[in-house]
Amino acid sequence: MAIDKEKIKQAVRLFLEGIGEDPDREGLKETPERVARMWEEFERMRNFDMKLFEEFGGYNEMVLVKDIKFYSLCEHHLLPFFGKVHIAYIPDKKISGLSKLVRTVRAFALRPQVQERLTEEIADFLEKELEPKGVGVVIEAEHLCMSMRGVMSPGHLTVTSALRGVFLKDIKTREEFLKLVKGV
Repeated sequence: MAIDKEKIKQAVRLFLEGIGEDPDREGLKETPERVARMWEEFERMRNFDMKLFEEFGGYNEMVLVKDIKFYSLCEHHLLPFFGKVHIAYIPDKKISGLSKLVRTVRAFALRPQVQERLTEEIADFLEKELEPKGVGVVIEAEHLCMSMRGVMSPGHLTVTSALRGVFLKDIKTREEFLKLVKGV
């Protein structure tokens, strides 16, 4: 996806005018440019090399990275939602550098999104790239579209999960994953 800085700047300026603000006042006059640069930065962060290793000593137990912090934007209201992602997989023939799991979360989170799709996209991407025995993804997030508008009730977490392979088919693997995520 290519970022069109000029369209973003025009849209932000129109938005500010639409809510009754003066886009030329001191605090706002550079806002359209700042927002456009922010989206360019997001686009750069979404592109990464998924480095995989095929020589890893035959490790065949669960690999879990917990508490990956993320931020995204609710595609319905363009308000942030944020929280933690927990990713686990059981290698078959490949492993990933651990930072690549964090980059995977970022790649899918840094755009207008819904939590349910974000969860599925992360799981599907890792299943395709790693070809593991299984993948598990759990996301816990607070949605500001629920906290600061509408019901105006902050502090609630929405939890979604996506399970693939043995995480879906084998109850013991699923239970181990969920227990490790909870820290029990």
